[in-house]
Amino acid sequence: MLPITDAQIRASFINASVRERAALSLPADFAELDWDRRDFLGWRDRKLPNVAYVVAPIGGELVGVMLKRAEGRLRSRPQCSWCEDVHLPNDVLFFVARRAGAAGRKGGTVGTLVCADFQCSANARKRPSVAYLGFDVEAARDRRVEALREHVIGFIREIAEAPLEG
Repeated sequence: MLPITDAQIRASFINASVRERAALSLPADFAELDWDRRDFLGWRDRKLPNVAYVVAPIGGELVGVMLKRAEGRLRSRPQCSWCEDVHLPNDVLFFVARRAGAAGRKGGTVGTLVCADFQCSANARKRPSVAYLGFDVEAARDRRVEALREHVIGFIREIAEAPLEG
C-alpha cells in the first residue's frame, strides 16, 4: 500500500458523514506505519473504542468505511474472515458497517468477523508451515496476501452504493 495522508483518509469514506470524518482519530502510530507491509489501513478509534475504520486502495482510488463493533459476545473463538488465520495470535470481533447512500439511510448494514486490531496484513505474511515435501512456502504466503486483499475489497464493495472499479 502506498503512503496516504490524513486528508486523503478523511476524504475517502463512503459511509460516514462529514462530522464523523472530521471527528475520527488517526492511529496512534500513523507517522511510523510500514506501508510496504500493508494491504489496507485498519484501526480502532482511540476516543470511541467501538468505532473502527478501514481504508483500502481499490482501482487506483482510496476507499474508506466506518465500522461499529457489534454488541454481544461470540460463543466460540471465531476465525477472521479477512486473513483466515487458523493460528490467530489475537482476538476476532464482529464489526458492522452502514451501507453507503440510500441503502444505509434505510438502515442497511454489512457485517464481518475481523481481527480486533486489524492485524490481518501481518497475519497473512506469517511464514506458513510446510504442508508436504516440495511445498512452496513463498507461493502460499503470496496467495494468502492476495486472498486478504480480495476479502477486504469484497467487503468494501458490499458497502458501496455504486460499483467500485478495480
